[in-house]
Amino acid sequence: MTAHPRHELDEIIHAPVRLSIVAALAAAEKADFRFLRDTIEVSDSLLSKHVLTLEEAGYVRVEKTFVGKRGRTWLSLTERGRAAFENYMDVLRRIMEATPRA
Repeated sequence: MTAHPRHELDEIIHAPVRLSIVAALAAAEKADFRFLRDTIEVSDSLLSKHVLTLEEAGYVRVEKTFVGKRGRTWLSLTERGRAAFENYMDVLRRIMEATPRA
């Protein structure tokens, strides 16, 4: 007997805000912090907190630059982050396929 696929879900990605971040970044090479904040509809502090968790896991790269005197923060998925997201999506598909219909 095999374990249910839900046991393979990546707990780092599984939180709704982190899943939203990773999904948005998977669709682009990189994204501006403010654009991502507005896209997933969270506060600066909440986005920062979740980005830090993803960065510490090696899933997200944070790059700070300046345009004139104004700072900009760019976020992108690392190779590890992209692989983790692809695996996460694969596990979700397996869960949906294994669910019996009533």
